[in-house]
Amino acid sequence: MNLEEYVAVSGLPGVYKMVANRSNGLIIADLDSGKGRFASARKHQFTPLASIGIYTINDDTEELKVVFRSMLEKYESLPPVATNSSADDLFDYFGEILPGFDRDRVYASDVKKIIKWFNYLNDRKLLSLEDDAKSEEEE
Repeated sequence: MNLEEYVAVSGLPGVYKMVANRSNGLIIADLDSGKGRFASARKHQFTPLASIGIYTINDDTEELKVVFRSMLEKYESLPPVATNSSADDLFDYFGEILPGFDRDRVYASDVKKIIKWFNYLNDRKLLSLEDDAKSEEEE
C-alpha cells in the first residue's frame, strides 16, 4: 500500500492525489473524477498520508500504512465503526486495530479521521494487502 502520493488537504473533504508541487501550493487530483486543481499554500495545509504516525504507549509512533493494513486484515471480522459513534466505541475499535496506541495522545477526532480516510480509500479500491507483499519482497 503506497500512501506516498496521497494527501489530506485542510478545508477539503476526502483524500487527494498529489500531481505536482509548485512553490505556492500543490496541484491535486480528485480520486473519483481525476480532475486536477490548484490548492494554494496560503489557504490550505497539506498532510501527506505517508508522513502520519499514530502515538503508541512506548513513546514511539506507528505509521498510518501499518494501521490501514491492520484495518484491511480485520475488515471482514471487525468492520470499521461509524464515525458518529461514541468516543468509547471509537477507542474500543481502534484498540483492536492498534492495541498499543496511546489513549492520552490520540483523540477521538484522530480516530474518526483515520476511519474516514480508510473508508474513502478502501471504497475506491486503493488499499490492498498485495502491494505490501510486493514491497516487502523488493526490500
